[in-house]
Amino acid sequence: GTIAQDESQRAALWALREGLPEAVQKAGSATFKYDVSLPMKHFYELVEATRERLAGEEGVQVVGWGHIGDGNLHLNVSAPQYNGPVKDKMEPWVYQWVSDRMGSISAEHGVGLMKANMLSFARTNAEVDAMRRLKNAFDPHGILNPYKMLPDLKT
Repeated sequence: GTIAQDESQRAALWALREGLPEAVQKAGSATFKYDVSLPMKHFYELVEATRERLAGEEGVQVVGWGHIGDGNLHLNVSAPQYNGPVKDKMEPWVYQWVSDRMGSISAEHGVGLMKANMLSFARTNAEVDAMRRLKNAFDPHGILNPYKMLPDLKT
C-alpha cells in the first residue's frame, strides 16, 4: 500500500485512483467489475490468480485497487467482449475464489441485480431466507428498491 506524506501527494493519489476506472474501460470494449472484500493476507492474490486464469486470452488486462483498511478490492478485467471465454472463466469462479478465502462477494456497492444469483457463495440459505423475511416485514408491498430481489433459495 501507499500512504501520502503530505497534501499534494494525497491529491495526486486520489487523482490517480479516480482515473483508474476510466483508464480500464478504455483498455477494452468490455470491462468486468468485481467489488469484493478479502482478508488482508489474500488481498492482492485475487488479481494474480485472475491474471493466471486468463493468461493467453487475447486483449485481456487485469487490474486491481482498493482500500487496505477494510479489505475492499476493485478487480477489473478489460476484454474484447462481454460474452465469451472471459466471462465463462470468471463467473462463477471469482465468487468461489473469494468465498473459499472467507471474503465477501460484494463490498461497498452491494449485491444488486447482477450478483443476486451469486449470493449463495456468500450466504447460507438460512441467511438469505432471513433477509427475505426482513425485506417482507419492512416492505410488504415491494415499493422500496423495486425490481431488485433476493435470489431463489438453493435446494
